[in-house]
Amino acid sequence: MIEPTRSSRVLQWLASDPRATISLAFLLLLLLLSVTATWIAPYGPSVQDLNDTLSPMSNKHWLGTDDLGRDILSRMIHGAPVTLYASLLAVSVAIVLGVPIGLLAGYMGGWLDEVVGRLVDTLLSFPAIVLAIAVTGALGIGLTNAMISVGIVFAPQLARLVRARTLVVKQELYVDAARCFGAPMHSILWRHVLPNTIQPVIVQITLLLAGALLAEASLSFLGLGIQPPNASWGAMLARAYQNMEIAPEQMYAPGLAILFTALAFNTLGESLRVALDPTKKQL
Repeated sequence: MIEPTRSSRVLQWLASDPRATISLAFLLLLLLLSVTATWIAPYGPSVQDLNDTLSPMSNKHWLGTDDLGRDILSRMIHGAPVTLYASLLAVSVAIVLGVPIGLLAGYMGGWLDEVVGRLVDTLLSFPAIVLAIAVTGALGIGLTNAMISVGIVFAPQLARLVRARTLVVKQELYVDAARCFGAPMHSILWRHVLPNTIQPVIVQITLLLAGALLAEASLSFLGLGIQPPNASWGAMLARAYQNMEIAPEQMYAPGLAILFTALAFNTLGESLRVALDPTKKQL
């Protein structure tokens, strides 16, 4: 019997899991929208028409205009790449910091494991958004600094997960065999330990992408993220909140975009968790 290829298993998984298919399709559409934002947006993100402010949906402005007369649809489209950049940056920082720390702490044990464990417990004891605000204040206001701070806050979660998996994997016979043959530690970690700890990390990364999206929206809402006149969904939501009593419908578009994107990341993560379960062997 011919063993199915990885690509065919992925296609079978998507065919059997409509939630994963819809979530992945939504995220790919969002990525396409981000790449083509300059060409498909009907207006520039900062183009103002002060004679047409807070207007409702119309043929000219499909989602209306904000309090400065800027087209909401155009700003939503231009805000998509900002949102994706922010989420990917934060999670990348978390991976770069958390995965190596978790690998070393779990593999070496001893005093290093104790120090890392206490540090991780300390950082996780703080509310994530409060810690992110504190780090952003230290680094400086701005989208990149804000998302670096979010990545630093997320790193302990990955470090704890990777450490727990490493403690299990390092007891396996193939790791003992690599040690007996004189393989250096970095080779053992890279070739034997990391590949066998990566599955739960992949699932956690999708969940962290949703958390980073919400963190960016929260920090931009507080004025610590992207700065005017640049567009992001969180900043748009904050500006719409100021006019909520006059034009409450202006909060719907950015709010729903944040909701659906976070839901897509979470749903994809849950589907990956099930698919990567070794008892099911779907992927």
